Amino acid sequence: MSAEVRSSPLALTVLGMLHTQPLHPYGIQRLLKQWGKDQVVNVSQRVSLYRTIDRLHAAGLVAVAETERDQQYPERTVYKITDAGRAVTREWLAEMLAVPKQEFPEFPAALSHVMMLTPQEALELLERRATLLAAMHQGLEAGLASTAGMPRVISLETEYVLATATAQLTWVRSVVDDLRTGRLSWAEEELKPLLEDGLSATVGWLVRHVGCCLDGNHLVHP
Repeated sequence: MSAEVRSSPLALTVLGMLHTQPLHPYGIQRLLKQWGKDQVVNVSQRVSLYRTIDRLHAAGLVAVAETERDQQYPERTVYKITDAGRAVTREWLAEMLAVPKQEFPEFPAALSHVMMLTPQEALELLERRATLLAAMHQGLEAGLASTAGMPRVISLETEYVLATATAQLTWVRSVVDDLRTGRLSWAEEELKPLLEDGLSATVGWLVRHVGCCLDGNHLVHP
């Protein structure tokens, strides 16, 4: 059954919410925000939530429990988790907890091209990021403090997000300091030969190990 629908943070979260009680999509979205799960799962677009529920329903992981009709609200479909859904939830949860997954966030991707900017431009942008990260860090600390006295397990994701935000803020501030003092600097005329050598080295490796050749600016496979 799990092979029929791809796992995702949102799909896992929907199934997890339905473990507690049957809910309609609006109720799922409202509780996710109320419980702070929107820190780790993107529920800003309701259409994504509806599409995820449709996929889970088509795979037999959730089923329609009832349809609510009220003159004050549009008709709402209430969903419940199935036995297959419970089994798949545990399968996905075990996989996500145990196996690190290579992810591709945009910040490291941008850092890999930072040499396109001047050191001063990079400094100004990273200073701005540090300011925003500091504000985010304060909000996470306040959120975690609000759960004091409650079972720790309900706020583990906030602990993790805070820990990663702390690490990123510390690193960004260190880079900002290095840019300010000149310990980190670069110039286009210094980088250009290195980049050209890097391209030559990459092409050479591909020719030796993959059998590619260079036709103009394009790699050609045999």
